[in-house]
Amino acid sequence: MPSPPAEAAGDAPTPFTADDYRARMDRAAASAADAGLAGVLVAPGPDLVYLTGYQPTAITERLTVLVLAPGRDPVLVVPTLEAPDAQKAVGAPALTLRDWTDGKDPYAVTAPLLDADGRFGISDNAWAMHLLGLQKAVPSTSYVSLTEALPMLRAVKDAHELSRIAAAGAAADRAYEEILKVRFAGRRETEVAADLARLLMEFGHSQVDFTVVGSGPNGANPHHEAGERVIERGDMVVLDFGGLKHGYGSDTTRTVHVGEPTDEERRVHDLVREAQQAGFEAVRPGIACQDVDRAARKVITDAGYGAYFIHRTGHGIGVTTHEPPYMIEGEERPVVPGMCFSIEPGVYLPGRFGVRIEDIVTMTEDGTGRRFNATPHTMALVE
Repeated sequence: MPSPPAEAAGDAPTPFTADDYRARMDRAAASAADAGLAGVLVAPGPDLVYLTGYQPTAITERLTVLVLAPGRDPVLVVPTLEAPDAQKAVGAPALTLRDWTDGKDPYAVTAPLLDADGRFGISDNAWAMHLLGLQKAVPSTSYVSLTEALPMLRAVKDAHELSRIAAAGAAADRAYEEILKVRFAGRRETEVAADLARLLMEFGHSQVDFTVVGSGPNGANPHHEAGERVIERGDMVVLDFGGLKHGYGSDTTRTVHVGEPTDEERRVHDLVREAQQAGFEAVRPGIACQDVDRAARKVITDAGYGAYFIHRTGHGIGVTTHEPPYMIEGEERPVVPGMCFSIEPGVYLPGRFGVRIEDIVTMTEDGTGRRFNATPHTMALVE
């Protein structure tokens, strides 16, 4: 396969600055106050990277936690041996570093930063031992999942974030264009999945999160793990793949066919394509997230295939490939400019085949939808 041009793999984005991270931490603290919280505790993981730019080289049993509270300077508690790396983080000038040495009690170091009877949002990936340690050190505190308390913490992207998501989407598109040139028939799903993973990396991804290759009846499982099934002529093949480029996610799905499809396969593919377009056209000011799901689902339900659309229409994307908001019935939060999310309706016929079409979409400041994937929605025929 041809290698991508240098600019495809190395198009450096505008770097985030300490001021960018300071603004994010300030917004998080203000959002915590609005939610009635005393503050936010952030363990290593996507939230910490988003708020500070710091990602420990290894996540261990030693306590690392960012403490954000309204009206107070941010404090990052870290093990002494990891403090030099934390000081190098782009967001470090926007916070105070407080380190603790082995043999000392890290919870005693953290406790003075917490309101004695405060209720705090804590990142979902915090270790239970750390949460229990904090509760023991400050018994009157209480905690709630950050995803539950502040689900929209990372949902609205600024211009620099949008440019990174656009670059990730363009790279995924290039990978799809190249995968159409490989042979499918007679090869295992795992082989095509490996091709996709390699292409994502060649086009600038630093991390591949998933490469779904669901051929024939396996395509009726939306999250099918690529297996040893040999792809045959006459198979519909669902290709769903993505990962991180410049720290931001890509995620796209196209459904291809090996050789000529049947009339029914074309009809179902056209139906899903119409549903995906309906979901996209629903994106406008004032719409609730659930309305994107309703618009796409109505097309499929009206055609008699509603029972075979078995998942939500979409999910948010940013520093992770799945995050709030979710395009699902019951999600009444409005879509606002800067939100980025997938629109990915599908139809899955057990034992036969599946079809899914997915783009990442945002709503622009002028209130219109913008796709971050530009490859055709028509069914590609492969060999």
